[in-house]
Amino acid sequence: MQEITKNAMITICGRPNVGKSTLTNRLVGEKIAIVTNKPQTTRNRICAVINRGDTQLVVIDTPGIHKARTRLGDYMVKVAKESVAGVDAAVMLIEPIANIGPQEQELLDSLKQSGTPAILAINKIDTIQKEELLAVIALYSSAYDFRAIVPISAKDGDGVDELLDEMAKFAQPGPQLFPEDMITDQPERQICAEIVREKLLLCLDKEVPHGTAVDVTRFTERDNGIIDLDVTIYCEKASHKGIIIGKRGAMLKKIGELARTDIEAFMGTKVFLQTWVKVKENWRDSQSLLHNFGFDSDN
Repeated sequence: MQEITKNAMITICGRPNVGKSTLTNRLVGEKIAIVTNKPQTTRNRICAVINRGDTQLVVIDTPGIHKARTRLGDYMVKVAKESVAGVDAAVMLIEPIANIGPQEQELLDSLKQSGTPAILAINKIDTIQKEELLAVIALYSSAYDFRAIVPISAKDGDGVDELLDEMAKFAQPGPQLFPEDMITDQPERQICAEIVREKLLLCLDKEVPHGTAVDVTRFTERDNGIIDLDVTIYCEKASHKGIIIGKRGAMLKKIGELARTDIEAFMGTKVFLQTWVKVKENWRDSQSLLHNFGFDSDN
């Protein structure tokens, strides 16, 4: 491997469900951030590590800017806003719509306030005609002095190499920040917990999945490489517990099977997964519980 002599810290920011985690996974080439079609899937900052020649890019995937209704929501918005400051650059990810909504305006204001140089990445170009991009480019060009504007499809990979080229331009002389075989700062047990939460979001409807937290209570590896994984799913209401478990345990079994498949693919070994469901009422508004679940709710 070529010696790393340059690095850059770059934040990916945008409204919920714009494709930030899909882009992060595409940039790394592996799934390290969970992806669903529901907003507010990402709750914490996730660092992805990309080595390109002599350059190491540390990419920060953030929660989406949204109107917070709980302490957890406040924490997520705070993380998103703070992530555009103190980095070498930001990638503002938008959908191909010629309109600057309130979330986009908040991010533009944060970029202006921090003075952070930014790239505009227009995602989901596979959903529109190319000529429709002109109005989007013109609108955002007049709103902020972006260093580059790159149309992409995070889903298909179109334009992602060009985006990486633009991101690499912000690299400064500096040491290798992460080992060459490291693709994320997330511990394995945290990624496993997030995979379980992803399946909750995919399998459950309405408010139920957003009121869940996942805690890995056991993560041990046997001599033969098999991993034993015990996971507790916390929900806010007794009625939600029944929905998560399902009739004769069918829903919990489905969630567990889907999660185990992805965890085994990520870990590269067989996994024995056991799941439990417990009720913690209103945990999203409890500072002590948020702290216990790994969220610094100090606002």
